[in-house]
Amino acid sequence: MFRWVVCVAAALWIGTVGLHAADGEGAGDAKIVDAGTANPIVITATRGEKPAFDTPYSLGIVGADDLAGRQIKQTPDALREIPGLMIQKTSPGQGSPFIRGITGFRNLFLIDGIRLNNSTFRAGPIQFWNTVDPYSIDSFEVVKGPSSVLYGSDAVGGTVNARTISPFDFGQGTSFFGKGLYRIASAEDSHIARAEVGATIDDKFGVLFGATGKWFGTLRAGSGEKPNTGYDEWDVDFKTEYFFTPDTQLVFAYQQVQQNNVPRTHSTVFSESFSGTTVGSDLQRDLDMDRRLIYAQLHADNIGGAIESFSASLSWHEQVDTQDRIRGSGRRDLQARQIGTIGLSAQATSDTSIGLLTYGFEFYHDNVNSSETRQNLGGPVVPQIQGPVADDASYDIIGLFLQDEIKLTDQLDLILGGRFTYARAQADRALDQATSGVRTIDEDFTGVVGSIRGVYHLVPEHVNIYGGVSQGFRAPNLHDLSANVSQRTNTVAVGAENLDEENYIQFEIGTKMRDEGFAAEAAYFYTIVSDSIVDAPTGAIAPGGETIISRVNAGDGYYQGIELAASYRVCPQVTLFGNVAWVEGELDTFLDLSDPTSLVSGYASRVQPITGLLGVRLDDANNQWWVEGAALLADRADKLAPGDLGDTQRIPPGGTPGYAVFSVRSGIEVTADVTVFLAIENILDKDYRVHGSGTNEVGRNFVLGLEFRF
Repeated sequence: MFRWVVCVAAALWIGTVGLHAADGEGAGDAKIVDAGTANPIVITATRGEKPAFDTPYSLGIVGADDLAGRQIKQTPDALREIPGLMIQKTSPGQGSPFIRGITGFRNLFLIDGIRLNNSTFRAGPIQFWNTVDPYSIDSFEVVKGPSSVLYGSDAVGGTVNARTISPFDFGQGTSFFGKGLYRIASAEDSHIARAEVGATIDDKFGVLFGATGKWFGTLRAGSGEKPNTGYDEWDVDFKTEYFFTPDTQLVFAYQQVQQNNVPRTHSTVFSESFSGTTVGSDLQRDLDMDRRLIYAQLHADNIGGAIESFSASLSWHEQVDTQDRIRGSGRRDLQARQIGTIGLSAQATSDTSIGLLTYGFEFYHDNVNSSETRQNLGGPVVPQIQGPVADDASYDIIGLFLQDEIKLTDQLDLILGGRFTYARAQADRALDQATSGVRTIDEDFTGVVGSIRGVYHLVPEHVNIYGGVSQGFRAPNLHDLSANVSQRTNTVAVGAENLDEENYIQFEIGTKMRDEGFAAEAAYFYTIVSDSIVDAPTGAIAPGGETIISRVNAGDGYYQGIELAASYRVCPQVTLFGNVAWVEGELDTFLDLSDPTSLVSGYASRVQPITGLLGVRLDDANNQWWVEGAALLADRADKLAPGDLGDTQRIPPGGTPGYAVFSVRSGIEVTADVTVFLAIENILDKDYRVHGSGTNEVGRNFVLGLEFRF
């Protein structure tokens, strides 16, 4: 009865609205929901092409149609509707995900398989994910849980691979093509413009150039305008592809993202109290971010002989960030760091009598320069020994991996893997906290991890059961060994010596189901944490009055959670969808960051509350338009770690309030080459923030997007 009523009502409504829809020949780039039949090919989970349904991992996939339909403005926002992920935002321009309760340098970000992570990333939420322009991305692939066997250090909570756009009009002769996009949003006071032009010659050569400009003004949340929240951004990207043969391809790409004066508002006097949070005291705290990536990659398939396929990558990745901070006392701190990373990797596959082998190596070398000056009000500029991390430093990491995919029976597939990792940190200028002088760093770390994953095709093509055991590994980086940065509220983190590697092991079991008009997935995971590096008291106080904390391998504990997702096509034009995630965790941590004897077992920091998504989507029978309504739900986050209790500028006393946020978005194909996107976000103008964030989310937000192709 329910299905009949919904379908009849939808048919009548669609027929009425359809009278006003423009004529066209198809859906173009409008998102088409195909519940129960879509089975995209993913690469990140196994380092080779594999249908998502048959992959023994819990995945999140955000495709090109999703990115366009949701009118994504920043990369972290692209991941917010994946169960098990929580997007924390220190400010509107600084966000990163918690994946299965874990954030910071324990999540790995890849761009076309190349590491964004470098040796200066920190434990808490980081701003670097926002330096990837989502308008240069074709899709995001998320592998939840440890992937250290395939991707090495940092791949603990999850691994996200951003696959960039490529020339697309290959065929006979020469073709030229392009795309323009403009997006405006009211509560963000934002404007985004994007242009792409490209050309292909036969099926041999293609080139694509893109540029994006973003202007964010004063954000308006449910409680009103939030001053000191705007910034500007400029992005460019370039890619060429040359096919020696249909199976052998050379790719060359360049991308650059530049952000100017991105404010860290919560620590400044411009912040406002939310449910009892304290207001910052800094007069100014702005960051400039500049990131450049250039790479060349060779991909060869169907080689024949002992090697079935081969790929190699050579990259140069440069990340520069500067922070201009004026404290309430008038002291001005200028910090800068420049990290240049050479990356080299290669992998091959061989189809053998013992299974499909995937094997290879990765090497990354960071060269780090880090500086800071301080100037008291009216006083001289005083250079410091180092900046956020040690100066004149380097960090090398090399990994060797092997994976074997075995088909044990017609219904059971098994994947075994192992990896050896070696890392070395060196620095000529690091602050010695005990003497206020200079110390050097020369430490190395090794790790051996393995995994065993399997998928059982209970009902082939319809029901799979998957699971396994995967180890995670993270070598201490330059931030652990030499940090000198403000962290949380009124604390300064400094580096530590004699640290060991962090180790994780995750057990997971899940099921994937699909049938005509229906798709669902459920997963349970349990992660054992050993020797995690956590904040520890030193008993010292910094000149600015902050408590000085260091790092020790004292964090033993666990994370566990359940993730559920489903979609159901009630009738050809109506689809219901939703997901829910529950995560909890406990870690040994210091109850009082001024007391070295206060190590206790307690809640893990900033673990997301129970979250959910419920929605309905209507699709025009002629694929000319679609409308989607969704509710984003979160329970109260009141399981607070000791560090959360002290982070009073971001986390309210007693925890972050829950919320229910309702939004509607739509796409209309005006002509075959012009699509209009409309959305109303946060319809009820709810004043809310994601747990651990330093700023509230936007209030009622009207979004208009226009995309045209030629």
